Amino acid sequence: MKVALGPLQYYWPRIQTLQFYEAVREWPVDIVYLGETVCSRRHELRLPDWLEVADMLEEAGKDVVLSTQVLLESGVEMKTMHKVVENGRYAVEANDMGAVHRLNGRPFIAGPFLNVYNRATLEVLVRAGASRWVMPLEMGHDGLQPLQDERPANVQTEVFAYGRMPLAFSARCFTARNRNLPKDNCQYVCMTHPDGLLMQTREARDFLTLNGIQTQSAHVYTLLGELHVLRGLGVDVIRLSPQSQHMEAVVRSFRAVLDGEENAAAVHARLVPLMPSAPCNGYWHGRPGLDWVPRSQEGVLA
Repeated sequence: MKVALGPLQYYWPRIQTLQFYEAVREWPVDIVYLGETVCSRRHELRLPDWLEVADMLEEAGKDVVLSTQVLLESGVEMKTMHKVVENGRYAVEANDMGAVHRLNGRPFIAGPFLNVYNRATLEVLVRAGASRWVMPLEMGHDGLQPLQDERPANVQTEVFAYGRMPLAFSARCFTARNRNLPKDNCQYVCMTHPDGLLMQTREARDFLTLNGIQTQSAHVYTLLGELHVLRGLGVDVIRLSPQSQHMEAVVRSFRAVLDGEENAAAVHARLVPLMPSAPCNGYWHGRPGLDWVPRSQEGVLA
């Protein structure tokens, strides 16, 4: 099973972003997704910059994929999507059907926001050129298993296995609204929240995370204890979503468990203090997403 580093969901300063990907060159990841998927107002890196980062990572032996923006609202955003799709060098992750149509039959990765829940939808995307699909975030084991049993030949499956889950996108920027700023004059306040802005209920329970126009889970989704199950289901790639601190430790920990070098339960205990919030895995077990379901079998969480 390969390890992929998902696209950066947050808005970090340019130097921090470049240093992050410079370090990624030495990490045990096979695939790296690059590009702005959340908000076109995030200008620290533009497409030419992402292409330079892609070149650097390709030289280091990584498979590079350029991800398209999820919610397109303007002509400028459409033009950027067209440039990503037509970059001519790197594979593309399509995160909306406009990108799929623009690819016009060329191979691509079907992102998690294309909402593949059944074989018929997957077959449509495969006919359109999809060589790999990413399971929707809220799908669990019971939804994935029949799709794996019936998936078309020559298409790979990727599963989001670590990180705050991107749950929804809106035309409004809630991070700006939190500062009483309009979206068009947001002053880039999301940069002050490198892992998103945590929201709590009136009872002081972590509830959601605001990340510009994106709403994320408050808790950190992790399938570290399910890697043996994912392998048994024939999953080809697991995706780890970047966080601002300790990401190298996360990557190396998942790789160690996949390679059989460490026990998942021990690694999980070590990783929890490095997470920006508590762990969750409810969706995988068909329960509310913020739930944490421990496992007791040998080699998994106890």
